[in-house]
Amino acid sequence: MSHHSIFGITSFRFLAFITRNALALSILTAGCAQAAALTLPDAIRLALEKNPELRATRGRSEAASGQADQAGRWSNPELQLSVEDWPLRGAGWSASKRLAGVSQTVPFPGKKRLERDMGATGVKLSQAELDLRRLETVRDVKAAFYQVLAAEGLVKVGGDLVKTAENLAAAVDKRVDAGAAPEQEKLRMAVPLEKARMDLADFQRDLFTARRTLATLLGRSDLGDATVTGSLAETGDLARAAKLPEDHPSRMAGQVRVTQAELALRRARLDIYPDVTVGMGAGREAITNNSIGEIRFGVPLPLFDTSSGKRREARANLAVAQAESAAVDLRLNREWNIAVERLRVASEQVRGYRERILPKANEAFGRVQIGYDEGKFPLLDVLETRRTAAEARLAYQQKLLELNIAQAELEALAGQLK
Repeated sequence: MSHHSIFGITSFRFLAFITRNALALSILTAGCAQAAALTLPDAIRLALEKNPELRATRGRSEAASGQADQAGRWSNPELQLSVEDWPLRGAGWSASKRLAGVSQTVPFPGKKRLERDMGATGVKLSQAELDLRRLETVRDVKAAFYQVLAAEGLVKVGGDLVKTAENLAAAVDKRVDAGAAPEQEKLRMAVPLEKARMDLADFQRDLFTARRTLATLLGRSDLGDATVTGSLAETGDLARAAKLPEDHPSRMAGQVRVTQAELALRRARLDIYPDVTVGMGAGREAITNNSIGEIRFGVPLPLFDTSSGKRREARANLAVAQAESAAVDLRLNREWNIAVERLRVASEQVRGYRERILPKANEAFGRVQIGYDEGKFPLLDVLETRRTAAEARLAYQQKLLELNIAQAELEALAGQLK
């Protein structure tokens, strides 16, 4: 082999190696970028594709389609072979009468049509359940996403509170060392400092849990360490969910169940009318060697089983479906009104914290801390105002989370998948 060909093969392999590794590196980089910055639309898209419960519901919908297809089909005909008048001695087989034929069970008119209709309603019901599962999945993903955002916010606030406590501890040390404050103030300040550090550890643990909860909903355990991008909304938007839709999947499922129960009752009323089995065959009579044929009819006699129990069961199931459908309407209206009120109250509380409570708490703490440095206030006043300011900041994050979850619940009731 020439040097040129060897060089060509080596170069080709080297380029292939570089290409494969570059591709792997690009995929890894893209994965890392996604893990480092997951947006809410990305999270919803992943969940709609990968969420295992949603995939299971999608599979049940496909199974219902197969059941509906099968429900409209007749049973297969039966091949029948018979040998009659077979002498046990003598000629045997050659002296017997041999017949071959087929038989078919013919359903009573209307039964198969009702079964096909019942199968079609089963498909509609599975589709409504799939639509509902989609809405619930999007709602849960939004809530989990907001939990991560809120947890990241609490970690940030917790870190700021630790720094504030450390700065205050440094100021206490400075005053004690200067003889302007007693030695026990160092010990007194050590308690809130350690508590701030423990609170920060709790927030970090909650963030760890929230991220993995989100990853579970997404069906992607590899995103358990992913951070999210975005921010919690500070105002509610009732316009995005103006009213409870008439075609909400829960309502549609309830109505389909009523229709399904009505069809089942009509089908049960036909059970008393038997199906007819029709058969025909042909063969040869051994003695005369003549061709022969036969026609058979079979009809079950409804002497012992009149299907009265099935009809009673079907009537009860219809009453249950109607009651459950009415209950669904009442439940949806109740949940809608509660969600609207929850969003309204949360919006007002967030505005109150943002416009009044937080500015006053921060201003009070700033003034007291300056006054402590100047010897105007005791340490207890500083610790109390610091605790009040910290509680206000933490409560604000919680109220932001409540507002965003209420918004997600209202959007799910409004049938919004975004």
